Amino acid sequence: MFIQTEVTPNPATLKFLPGRVVLESGTEEFLSKEDAANRSPLAARLMDVPGVSGVFFGYDFVTVSKDGPDWQHLKPAILAGLMEHFMGNEPVMTVQGSSAAMPDGEEFFEAGDEGTVATIKELLETRVRPAVAQDGGDITFRGYRDGTVYLNMRGACAGCPSSTATLKHGIQNLLRHFVPEVEAVEAVEAA
Repeated sequence: MFIQTEVTPNPATLKFLPGRVVLESGTEEFLSKEDAANRSPLAARLMDVPGVSGVFFGYDFVTVSKDGPDWQHLKPAILAGLMEHFMGNEPVMTVQGSSAAMPDGEEFFEAGDEGTVATIKELLETRVRPAVAQDGGDITFRGYRDGTVYLNMRGACAGCPSSTATLKHGIQNLLRHFVPEVEAVEAVEAA
């Protein structure tokens, strides 16, 4: 098994491509050992590596965030954990652990804004999320109120030094172009 690695715009996050599907649908994020232990054998294994602070799963990639040692010290242990897991054909998620059963917060918007919100979501799904996934992250819609779109940034996007520029100059400009009602874009934490 050959696992590729890619740098991300976030120096504290590295993207691993195992050459197979990681999650059939959606994304999953783990920011604590306890959460990982309850929902994913793979995330639990990776969170046990000293210095790993977060794990994020996409369709065909895993991003790992660190809070300490250099990548040259962490990368071999992470690669070994990924290889051992996938070669053992272990499940990535426990059945009860998927976020489909655990929504990460309610969306909010005014009753008359359904059309605007639908357009925003479509643009995020077709134009923004694929580009952000290439960098090892994900951006999801949280809400819309008074011309401001609220988005949750996860994976490599969370804590990335360039995330503010991505939000303000990339996503905000795109949404303003297609949805004139949009005045601003803000990042929010998941509920």
